[in-house]
Amino acid sequence: MFDEDDLETIRESRTAWEAETLDPFIEGGERKDRFATVSNHEVDRLYTPEDIADVDFETDIGFPGEPPYTRGAYPTMYRGRTWTMRQFAGFGTAEETNERFHYLIDEGQTGLSTAFDMPSLMGLDSDHPMSEGEVGKEGVAVDTLRDMEILFDGIDIGEVSTSFTINPSAPVIYAMYIALADKQGLDREEIRGTLQNDMLKEFIAQKEWVIPPEPSLDVVTDTIEFAVEETPKFHPVSISGYHIREAGSTAAQEAAFTLADGFAYAEDCLDRGLDIDEFAPLFSFFFNSHNSIFEEVAKFRACRRVYARVMKEWYGAERDESKRLKFHTQTAGQSLTAQQPLNNIVRTTIQALAGVLGGTQSLHTNSYDEALALPSEEAVRVALRTQQIIAEESGAADIVDPMGGSFAIEKLTNEMEAEITDYLEEIKEMGDGSVRDGVLKGIPDGYFHREIQEAAYEYQKRVDAGEETVVGVNAYEIEEETDPDILKVDPATRDRQLERLEEVKAERDDAAVEDALDAVSAAIENDDNVMPSIIEAVKAYATMGEIMAVFEEHYGSYQETLVTA
Repeated sequence: MFDEDDLETIRESRTAWEAETLDPFIEGGERKDRFATVSNHEVDRLYTPEDIADVDFETDIGFPGEPPYTRGAYPTMYRGRTWTMRQFAGFGTAEETNERFHYLIDEGQTGLSTAFDMPSLMGLDSDHPMSEGEVGKEGVAVDTLRDMEILFDGIDIGEVSTSFTINPSAPVIYAMYIALADKQGLDREEIRGTLQNDMLKEFIAQKEWVIPPEPSLDVVTDTIEFAVEETPKFHPVSISGYHIREAGSTAAQEAAFTLADGFAYAEDCLDRGLDIDEFAPLFSFFFNSHNSIFEEVAKFRACRRVYARVMKEWYGAERDESKRLKFHTQTAGQSLTAQQPLNNIVRTTIQALAGVLGGTQSLHTNSYDEALALPSEEAVRVALRTQQIIAEESGAADIVDPMGGSFAIEKLTNEMEAEITDYLEEIKEMGDGSVRDGVLKGIPDGYFHREIQEAAYEYQKRVDAGEETVVGVNAYEIEEETDPDILKVDPATRDRQLERLEEVKAERDDAAVEDALDAVSAAIENDDNVMPSIIEAVKAYATMGEIMAVFEEHYGSYQETLVTA
């Protein structure tokens, strides 16, 4: 971008500026001895063309909508249409969440995102002993297709895109949604949405599982294979770095481990005999957006560039859609504080802006009261309005990659890319040339856990020492009570849910249920794709727990054991 004569002139000018202007001005020092991001990545005072002397505009930056996609996945980005505003919603029974869905749609939300309660996430029915005290508490309870029917009552699922944040039991929820589309007379090829279904991330960070990693990976591949044939507009997996970051990772670790999981799924699909250019366009990703705005923008830009390169060079992808990284972003839940919760509105705004400046396709903004409880209607509305103000009033959506070309952003993007690549190469080496095998080896060996744990520990040490300021927690504290009114789940939720579950079991054809569950078992034994048999099982009103129990009978339940040294 600059020839050597230009760079020499810049170096001379910088030296003169430091001697004549900077040094006399900072005789008393600066606010800190060291400036760093939330990930503890040190940042310089000033960036100049010399910092990006090795950057080639065509190959490293380029234009939006073209490889390497550094500047954005699509040519017009938000000038064409804004990102999907997808607020996370779910609590209590299907009726209560359906009411919240309608409220959000009426307020201008453009996509639905479903939160499930812990029993549903773990593949347990509401009447299971381990479900007691958890039914409907952190999301909506879904036991059978009947709940799914109520959840989307009055909502045309042919018109709305729906995201499902669920993992071990994701194939069952996917099957229920397909069954619902069939009942509504919709063409399966027209349903749109995203299934999180990222089991590798669960073993790395979030810790929700039923069966061991290898068969879990096999089931994920089943859903991808089925989606290619049956629901080509539905994303069967959302490879999720969000939870890796929430566990305490750095930005680079989040990016690298997430991409590694995505490449592991790609390799498993290739081994199944699938074509990279058929299934890769269905991959979606899910990232966290934290407080260090420039680091986050650089992370998103670097991820697109690394993904495009790897999909082409390692896996032979040819279609643009196979190399185009598309992702959802959620603001950082772990950054929210119970102290002075209204401050969280500001944090969320900054984080949301980073996601927009970084080119996200979909965005969820956290509600200010989420450190205390499930979000109230008022808090959800403020979170949604935050996105709408950014989209409609700030001007941030009017320019494609407005930070592209910034000396600081391009330098940080290069540094992020280098760190991500180093991690990917290390994981690939652990698997003797296979990213998938490296991930599967790194899980029981404790590789990912150690990396994340060390980063989380170092961050907390900085907070405790006051090196990292958290407003309202270790600085600018106040004594008066600032808790807002919070949402409380009706204690009778469990009783209502158990009553409906009992009614479904009494009304269904038990013989049909038994035959359907036997078919799921046979599909597992014969190494067939399990999705067709699960769909028939949910149509017979087999429960979530009954279907997941079949998998557990075949593969056993997973117990985590880590090598700690």
